Amino acid sequence: MSYVPSGKAAGSRRTSLRGQPAGGARPVVSLPRALSKLGFCSRTQAAALIEAGRVSVDGRTARTVSLRVDPARSRIAVDGTLVAAGTKVYLMLNKPRGIVTTRRDPGQRETVYDRLPPDLPFLSPVGRLDKASEGLLLLTNDTGWAEHLLNPASAVPKTYHVKIDRIADEAFIEALGEPVEDCGERLSAAAVRLLRTGSRSSWIEVVLTEGRNRQVRRMVAAHGAHVLRLVRVAIGTLMLGDLGKSQTRPLTDAERAGIWPAIPRPRGKQD
Repeated sequence: MSYVPSGKAAGSRRTSLRGQPAGGARPVVSLPRALSKLGFCSRTQAAALIEAGRVSVDGRTARTVSLRVDPARSRIAVDGTLVAAGTKVYLMLNKPRGIVTTRRDPGQRETVYDRLPPDLPFLSPVGRLDKASEGLLLLTNDTGWAEHLLNPASAVPKTYHVKIDRIADEAFIEALGEPVEDCGERLSAAAVRLLRTGSRSSWIEVVLTEGRNRQVRRMVAAHGAHVLRLVRVAIGTLMLGDLGKSQTRPLTDAERAGIWPAIPRPRGKQD
């Protein structure tokens, strides 16, 4: 977490606790989201802090999570200490099977945060991998970057290597490449190809540009097969490569910037 000493910040603006900044300026985001965007904590944790009376905006205690503020201009403090945006962190993790993609699990299961280096600022996962899935997971405190990656309009390809419990012949591969309906949702893959086969199983590659819950598993099941292993090996131009299980590394500037050509940028915004 990054803090700055208490005191008036240059260019600060008073914000009404009714949710409207002074002077009629339009509010930007909710207070919990502002704390998340600043990299201080999750929205859920922020809501708890607000409800406990520990958060103030421009010197006045915030009374509601619905308060809307401008994170860049409002003076937001927790326990009397101003919250400032920290250094942006972009991290790649090779998630192993058996751990969940959440900060705290009610069932006390191990989470991806148990595998991160100490002394990191608050990071959020960019998308998720379920407990049984493994491979490339991105974490960052740059909410704008994450939101663009997750935006369905971005259509950033995600590549999975999938082991299934049957021999995948040409007919199976062709069928898996066609859209299917499941629980009222239309599921489709951008590309499917055979990687290799064994005596009783096959490895296939599935590329998605949409993010439905357990999508690959549901598509495979719709064709009478079962997923034995599911490994995400790439997100856009980012490759998992030879990063070891449970290991992390920061993205290079080139890697982070290399995803952007695949993502429509908001009009008027620069990287």
